[in-house]
Amino acid sequence: MEPQIPSWKLPTFPSPNKIETISIPLPTADVPFYKPLVVPPSDLREPEGVEAEAKEEVDTGIRNVNIPIIDFDVPLPENEILITASTTAVVSVAATLTATAAFKWVVTAMKPILKTAWKKISPSNQKVS
Repeated sequence: MEPQIPSWKLPTFPSPNKIETISIPLPTADVPFYKPLVVPPSDLREPEGVEAEAKEEVDTGIRNVNIPIIDFDVPLPENEILITASTTAVVSVAATLTATAAFKWVVTAMKPILKTAWKKISPSNQKVS
């Protein structure tokens, strides 16, 4: 008898589903644009026979003080603003100093009272006879 060679069949797989590819359109954008700004030259002058317009100077309320040694202008606000700021600073410092002094006085006055009360309340300080 001849030996039989085992045979093996490849399994059959189901046919794959066809997946359609999606077409994605290319993005578009609205590119911003602006109207070009024409800047006149710095040496532009009025023509002869024409007077220049009077320019209105706007008062911003800020004064400048020149420091002579370094030749530097330091802006100073209006007097009302300076008065308000300095008054607020003085009141806040006075309130802080007063509160600090009052707190120190209360601590000094209450320290002996609290020590005495603690000794009376605390049972660990009582000696066992």
